[in-house]
Amino acid sequence: MFYTLIDILGTIAFAISGVLVAMNKKLDVFGVFIIAFVTAVGGGTLRDVLIGSTPVGWMKEPSYIVIILVTVIISILFSNKLKHFRKSLFLFDTIGIGLYTMVGVEKGLNVGLMPIMCIALGTMTACFGGVIRDILCNEIPVIFRKEVYATICIAGGSIYFIIIQFPVNSEIAYAVAILSIIVMRLLAVKFKISLPNIYPENRK
Repeated sequence: MFYTLIDILGTIAFAISGVLVAMNKKLDVFGVFIIAFVTAVGGGTLRDVLIGSTPVGWMKEPSYIVIILVTVIISILFSNKLKHFRKSLFLFDTIGIGLYTMVGVEKGLNVGLMPIMCIALGTMTACFGGVIRDILCNEIPVIFRKEVYATICIAGGSIYFIIIQFPVNSEIAYAVAILSIIVMRLLAVKFKISLPNIYPENRK
C-alpha cells in the first residue's frame, strides 16, 4: 500500500511538471496531455523494459492513464492558482524525482538486483521522463546541465541502502530517502551548488 501510494504521488507530481512545461510552450490540450504522459511514465517505461517487465506498468494498469488525465484536467483548470510558475515547476519536478527514485529502487529489489543496479534503476526512473519532456519541448534536459539532478538521485538511493543496514522499518527508510532527495535538491538550487563546468568561461 505504501509503495503504491508513492508510485501514484510520483505520477501526479511528474504529470503536473509536464503540464507546466507544455503550457509554458503554449501547446494545445492534446500536446499538454502527451507531455504530461511521457513525463510521468517515460522513466518507468525505460526501467520496465530494462528489467524485462513487459508489458510495461502503464499498459498493465490503465489506472495510470486515468490518474494522468485527471491530473492534467485539474492542473489546467487551476493553472491560474500556480502564481509562481517557475517555482511551481521546480517544486513538482523535485517531488517527482524524490518519489520516483525510490519507486525504481523498489523495482530493482523486487527482481533481485544488487544495490548499485537498484540505484541506477531509480535514477533512470526519476530522470528520463524529464529528459523526454525537455527534448520534446526543445529544451536541453536538466540532467545534462550544470544543475545537480541525477547525482542527488544517486545520493538518495545510497542513503536508503545505508539506512536499511540498521534495524529500521523499511517504510521509514523510504520516507527518509525521499525527503533527503527533495531537501538536497532544494538546498543545491538555493545555494547554487552544481557540478564543475569543464569548459573555460571564456570559451564560446
